[in-house]
Amino acid sequence: MEYRRELITNGNPMEKIAGFSRAVRVGPFISVGGTAPVGPDGKTVGVGDVAAQTRQCIEVIKAALEQAGSGLHDVVRTRVILTDINDWKAAIDVRKEYFRDVRPVDTIMAVDRFVNPEWLVELEADAIVST
Repeated sequence: MEYRRELITNGNPMEKIAGFSRAVRVGPFISVGGTAPVGPDGKTVGVGDVAAQTRQCIEVIKAALEQAGSGLHDVVRTRVILTDINDWKAAIDVRKEYFRDVRPVDTIMAVDRFVNPEWLVELEADAIVST
Protein backbone atom coordinates (compact mmCIF):
# COMPACT_ATOMS: atom_id res chain seq x y z
CA MET A 1 0.00 0.00 0.00
CA GLU A 2 1.36 3.39 -0.96
CA TYR A 3 0.61 6.44 1.18
CA ARG A 4 0.61 10.07 0.15
CA ARG A 5 2.92 12.38 2.12
CA GLU A 6 1.24 15.59 3.32
CA LEU A 7 3.29 18.46 4.75
CA ILE A 8 1.53 20.58 7.38
CA THR A 9 2.66 24.17 7.82
CA ASN A 10 1.61 26.93 10.18
CA GLY A 11 3.35 29.66 8.20
CA ASN A 12 6.40 29.93 10.45
CA PRO A 13 9.11 31.51 8.23
CA MET A 14 11.70 29.19 9.81
CA GLU A 15 10.02 26.23 8.11
CA LYS A 16 11.43 27.25 4.73
CA ILE A 17 14.70 28.60 6.13
CA ALA A 18 15.50 25.43 8.08
CA GLY A 19 13.67 23.00 5.79
CA PHE A 20 11.12 21.51 8.20
CA SER A 21 7.37 21.10 8.50
CA ARG A 22 5.22 21.65 11.60
CA ALA A 23 3.85 18.16 10.99
CA VAL A 24 3.95 15.42 8.39
CA ARG A 25 1.11 13.02 7.66
CA VAL A 26 1.74 9.76 5.83
CA GLY A 27 -1.43 7.70 5.60
CA PRO A 28 -2.87 7.40 9.11
CA PHE A 29 0.39 8.46 10.79
CA ILE A 30 1.05 12.07 11.85
CA SER A 31 4.22 13.33 13.48
CA VAL A 32 4.36 16.81 14.96
CA GLY A 33 7.92 18.01 15.48
CA GLY A 34 9.42 19.96 18.35
CA THR A 35 6.84 22.64 19.06
CA ALA A 36 7.93 25.79 20.83
CA PRO A 37 5.73 28.17 22.84
CA VAL A 38 5.42 30.73 20.06
CA GLY A 39 2.32 32.79 19.35
CA PRO A 40 0.97 33.88 15.96
CA ASP A 41 3.03 37.07 16.26
CA GLY A 42 6.24 35.03 16.41
CA LYS A 43 6.90 35.98 20.03
CA THR A 44 7.35 33.65 22.98
CA VAL A 45 4.15 33.07 24.95
CA GLY A 46 4.42 32.91 28.75
CA VAL A 47 8.02 34.02 29.26
CA GLY A 48 9.15 32.52 32.56
CA ASP A 49 5.97 30.42 32.97
CA VAL A 50 6.40 26.75 32.04
CA ALA A 51 2.67 26.02 32.43
CA ALA A 52 1.66 28.81 30.02
CA GLN A 53 4.36 27.70 27.57
CA THR A 54 3.23 24.07 27.73
CA ARG A 55 -0.36 25.15 27.03
CA GLN A 56 0.78 27.16 23.99
CA CYS A 57 2.81 24.22 22.66
CA ILE A 58 -0.21 21.92 22.93
CA GLU A 59 -2.48 24.46 21.24
CA VAL A 60 -0.04 24.70 18.31
CA ILE A 61 0.08 20.89 18.14
CA LYS A 62 -3.72 20.74 18.26
CA ALA A 63 -4.00 23.16 15.33
CA ALA A 64 -1.46 21.17 13.28
CA LEU A 65 -3.30 17.92 13.94
CA GLU A 66 -6.62 19.48 12.99
CA GLN A 67 -5.07 20.82 9.79
CA ALA A 68 -3.98 17.23 9.06
CA GLY A 69 -7.54 15.94 9.57
CA SER A 70 -6.98 14.65 13.09
CA GLY A 71 -7.00 15.97 16.63
CA LEU A 72 -5.64 15.46 20.12
CA HIS A 73 -7.89 12.40 20.49
CA ASP A 74 -5.64 10.53 18.01
CA VAL A 75 -2.35 11.21 19.85
CA VAL A 76 -0.47 8.06 20.82
CA ARG A 77 2.82 9.59 22.05
CA THR A 78 3.96 12.90 23.49
CA ARG A 79 7.43 14.09 24.38
CA VAL A 80 7.90 16.89 26.88
CA ILE A 81 11.33 18.49 26.61
CA LEU A 82 12.31 20.90 29.37
CA THR A 83 15.32 23.07 30.11
CA ASP A 84 14.85 22.41 33.85
CA ILE A 85 13.69 18.91 34.79
CA ASN A 86 12.36 20.37 38.05
CA ASP A 87 9.56 21.96 35.98
CA TRP A 88 8.20 18.52 35.01
CA LYS A 89 5.18 18.66 37.35
CA ALA A 90 3.91 22.03 36.07
CA ALA A 91 4.28 20.87 32.47
CA ILE A 92 2.65 17.50 33.08
CA ASP A 93 -0.28 19.05 34.95
CA VAL A 94 -1.10 21.05 31.80
CA ARG A 95 -0.49 18.05 29.53
CA LYS A 96 -2.89 16.04 31.69
CA GLU A 97 -5.68 18.60 31.11
CA TYR A 98 -5.55 17.84 27.38
CA PHE A 99 -4.83 14.11 27.47
CA ARG A 100 -6.52 12.81 30.64
CA ASP A 101 -8.85 10.50 28.70
CA VAL A 102 -6.60 9.80 25.68
CA ARG A 103 -3.65 8.72 27.85
CA PRO A 104 -0.89 8.56 25.22
CA VAL A 105 2.54 7.26 26.17
CA ASP A 106 4.91 10.01 27.24
CA THR A 107 8.58 10.81 27.60
CA ILE A 108 9.85 13.64 29.79
CA MET A 109 13.42 14.81 29.31
CA ALA A 110 15.65 17.81 29.84
CA VAL A 111 18.08 19.57 27.52
CA ASP A 112 20.58 22.34 28.20
CA ARG A 113 18.69 24.95 26.20
CA PHE A 114 16.64 25.67 23.11
CA VAL A 115 17.44 27.97 20.19
CA ASN A 116 15.52 30.74 21.96
CA PRO A 117 16.57 31.03 25.62
CA GLU A 118 13.06 32.25 26.55
CA TRP A 119 11.68 28.79 25.79
CA LEU A 120 11.40 26.57 28.86
CA VAL A 121 9.63 23.68 27.11
CA GLU A 122 8.97 22.14 23.71
CA LEU A 123 6.58 19.30 22.95
CA GLU A 124 6.36 16.69 20.21
CA ALA A 125 3.44 14.45 19.40
CA ASP A 126 2.67 11.45 17.24
CA ALA A 127 -0.85 10.49 16.22
CA ILE A 128 -2.51 7.68 14.34
CA VAL A 129 -5.79 8.60 12.72
CA SER A 130 -8.54 6.18 13.65
CA THR A 131 -10.26 4.57 10.71
